[in-house]
Amino acid sequence: MTMPGSSQPIPYLKYADDDEDAVFLNQNNLAISAEVGEKTVALGSYLMPSSRSRKNSNISSRSIMEEENEVLVFVDSPNRKLFCRLCERVFKDPVIVSCGHTYCKACVQSRSDGTCPVDEEKLVVIVANIAVSEQIGELMIHCKYGCYYDEKLKSYVADPTRCPVKIRMSHRKDHESDCDYMPVECPNNAGCPPLLKKDLEDHLRSCNNVNCPYKKYSCDFIGTQEELEEHLKSCRFEGMKEFLQRIDEKVNDLQMHLNQKDQEIEFLRSMLGRLSERLENMEKSVDIKLELVERNQSKIMDEILDNRKDISALTEEMSHINMRINLGATAGAYDPISMFKCKGTFVGHLGPVWCLCAMGDNLFSGSTDKTIKVWDTSSSYKCVKTMEGHTGIVLALCTYGNKLFSGSQDCNIIVWNVDTYESSHIIKAHDNPVCTLVAASNMLFSGSLKVIRVYDVHTYELKKELTGLNHWVRALAATNEYLLSGSYQTVKVWNINTLECVRDLETSGGSVYSIAITNHHILCGTYENCIHVWELNNFNQLETLMGHSGTVYALAVLHTASGTKVFSASYDRSLRVWSMDNMICTQTLVRHQGSVACLAVSRGRIFSGAVDSTVKVWQ
Repeated sequence: MTMPGSSQPIPYLKYADDDEDAVFLNQNNLAISAEVGEKTVALGSYLMPSSRSRKNSNISSRSIMEEENEVLVFVDSPNRKLFCRLCERVFKDPVIVSCGHTYCKACVQSRSDGTCPVDEEKLVVIVANIAVSEQIGELMIHCKYGCYYDEKLKSYVADPTRCPVKIRMSHRKDHESDCDYMPVECPNNAGCPPLLKKDLEDHLRSCNNVNCPYKKYSCDFIGTQEELEEHLKSCRFEGMKEFLQRIDEKVNDLQMHLNQKDQEIEFLRSMLGRLSERLENMEKSVDIKLELVERNQSKIMDEILDNRKDISALTEEMSHINMRINLGATAGAYDPISMFKCKGTFVGHLGPVWCLCAMGDNLFSGSTDKTIKVWDTSSSYKCVKTMEGHTGIVLALCTYGNKLFSGSQDCNIIVWNVDTYESSHIIKAHDNPVCTLVAASNMLFSGSLKVIRVYDVHTYELKKELTGLNHWVRALAATNEYLLSGSYQTVKVWNINTLECVRDLETSGGSVYSIAITNHHILCGTYENCIHVWELNNFNQLETLMGHSGTVYALAVLHTASGTKVFSASYDRSLRVWSMDNMICTQTLVRHQGSVACLAVSRGRIFSGAVDSTVKVWQ
């Protein structure tokens, strides 16, 4: 195939075989120059065709040319930063992944190991990289209809005898869809030679394959455009043009109605088949159920007799248990004096209560409604103040001296004066939500994602960052000697004076959500419903307390006349009371209508906050 007036062959594209992978001309994807005869042409970063040509290919020149990604000849060498590290090509649909690097969207989706080659992070698409896309869109390239495949160079090169246009990549579709050098076929006859779009109009004037518009009505005229005009003057179908048009319209309408009826018939057949299948299944199901009813009648009678025997045995066993309770045989496991009951409910928050903190006769509660409420626990038992200032959920509370510290989803810590209930300072604490707070030894500790920050409790100056944590820090607790922090399957023990990590306590059960410290024990509640117990003096693990059926969100310690009690609050909507003398659950408290998220202790009372937006008092 040649261009009119030239011996230069019209270029066409070759494709690799279906079972072969395309390879790159050069691994660095840099534009280079090569001598072709007496010309110097620019080579782009495009795929090299397979050495084996496709046999008996029926793909037309135009359909091949439309695969624009196979022909990419740059005018100037692109910046190396615009190449994807996975495929070594100029970015196509660049996206930013979770680790911050940029790759082609298709490369990320097709990568089998799913990890970044730079930092081995998991590849997760975050957002399209619009800035890089715009830079690539500004790169200048040759029109693909101005390029041909050079067999010697095994690459596409610019052809000065074809389309001379140089365009930005972002404008290539607009130009190439209407390029004068685009290969086209004569609409009159497939036997005409291939043409370029700019030559089509001239060809149509002299084409010898023009058919009569009434060919479908058996007119067999073929000739030039001028001959067609003469033929129409005597064509017997020309006089019936309007009649034939009406007939065509009616035939089209009838064909449309026929297709609709065919679809309706197929739909009805499908529905009939489904109904027949359902009827057959129902018949089988009825037969099976009748057999089961007959088979189970005798079993039911036997079970009734067995149940009567079991009821009799249970009644006898209950009488023995009551006798043992009255005689004190289970002292420690069941102590009537230490039974806790709900004494009241504080109602006022407009969302779940996530944190509690008690100080004297005041109870402070933080909620999803972004407020902190102050409750009187001595006389009126009402809300005496609602403190506003956070722009996110209030997640943590703690006190020190006459100060209340509150941490929030808005990443800030607000310092409140307990006497006036007014905000006195705002600490820009973290880049992520503040999950937990604790104050000790003139220091304020705040936990967030993989970091604990230490502030001076008086000047609010950042003293140190504690790192090396593997996940969210959702729990903090402190003694005179140690700071304890909980993250994923780990409780870290820090020397509170040197702020150095002195011990790692390994857990099972996922992330640590709560920590409590008694005179002799360390306890932590986990995501997978359990409570781990260690000795405080030597950090030896003693026990794992099981009983909750949901995440243990909070732990609190209460010293009573009958011994040390630990309260646990859970996602399963219950509180449990644990005796630290024998490590068993002595009571389960169920009054909340939602997950119990936080606990506080004050003057022999336990306060529990929950997702049902209430705070309950237990004593």
